[in-house]
Amino acid sequence: MALAPVTRLVEADWLKAEAPRTVIETLGAAGHTARAVGGCVRDAVLERPIGDIDLATDARPETVTACLEAAGLKVVPTGIAHGTVTAVVKGRPVEVTTLRTDVETYGRHARVEFTDDWRADARRRDFTMNALYADLDGSIYDPVGGYDDLKAGVVRFIGDARARITEDALRILRYFRFLAWFGHGHRDNEAMEACAALRGSLRILSAERVSAELLKMLAADDPIPAVRAMAAAGVTDELFEKPLSVERLARLAALEAQYAEPDAIRRLAGWLDAGAAYARHCGQALRLSNAQQERLAGLANPLPDLPPAMGEHEVRRLLYHWGRQRLIDVALLAMADGTARDLPLAPMGVLPVPRLPVQGRDVLALGVPAGPKVGAIIHAFEDWWVKADFPADKAQVRARLAALAADR
Repeated sequence: MALAPVTRLVEADWLKAEAPRTVIETLGAAGHTARAVGGCVRDAVLERPIGDIDLATDARPETVTACLEAAGLKVVPTGIAHGTVTAVVKGRPVEVTTLRTDVETYGRHARVEFTDDWRADARRRDFTMNALYADLDGSIYDPVGGYDDLKAGVVRFIGDARARITEDALRILRYFRFLAWFGHGHRDNEAMEACAALRGSLRILSAERVSAELLKMLAADDPIPAVRAMAAAGVTDELFEKPLSVERLARLAALEAQYAEPDAIRRLAGWLDAGAAYARHCGQALRLSNAQQERLAGLANPLPDLPPAMGEHEVRRLLYHWGRQRLIDVALLAMADGTARDLPLAPMGVLPVPRLPVQGRDVLALGVPAGPKVGAIIHAFEDWWVKADFPADKAQVRARLAALAADR
């Protein structure tokens, strides 16, 4: 039975970009159907920025390859066993995947059979909102009720939630990540019960896959309802050895909504609410990058003390010594803890970070021989410069440096 569109996008120019349009029209000319699928359609419905445009087609991979190559396009067999090839149109890649059903699943992997049944292809996907298809004219096809769920902010598994999680335990974390990004605070009871019942299967996942989902969830504008749902399902107890502070994270997120962009590592530090040793342990266990681990540990308790009152000079001093990111991180976490109030976060975000205006060669140019004396002069200059509120006048800077060199 052919699918009928349920609605049409008002704006579908994103789908008419040269790369996807060329692939869709080329396959269409050969008697096959290709449609955009998944995240790009979901985001278009929500009028969010469109990322990669993935296509699904009723043509088998070898047919897709033959049709596109006959049209002069480069085709790369990026996932041929699962029906995926990548077409390259003037340097722009487009993934094209044949409609398929899962015969057997092995975690992230599956043995598939190709089909021309759009409904069967939709039923193998994870959430209803990810099983939307779109034609070039913006017509939306919805085999499993994803359109209404998306509009209502309901994250719902396709079919039996336990069966879908059994196929891939990562779907537990994906559920909470999607709840953070696309949910309206609604918890699907079946999904919650399945996540709670099968949370032990998270232990088989790689740390990299776990951390990727957690950081994506924490990067949402308001992840707190999803974080609370994750705690209610017992999922955080499976991932972390110590209790987490949802309330501290909630206060931090509320402050970010006023003063800063969402930041996943800062939020993870707020959520952990722990000392440096445990924060570092968590960063290592999650296989975060070295830079992320260092930042996480640097935001652990106790936080560095901040002055009770901060004028622009004090902000510039801390910007110079700490850098912008660390100053804003510490300020927001301190405010979330209630240990600081009314900090000048706006200047922290816009004042330029001072840069020391002299280097060793400037001291050498004054006739000072190379050696420890050069460093001592620069250190003395830096002390004066910071206390003088970072003067930028070149004549004043040269005069002070010359005076220090002459004194030594």
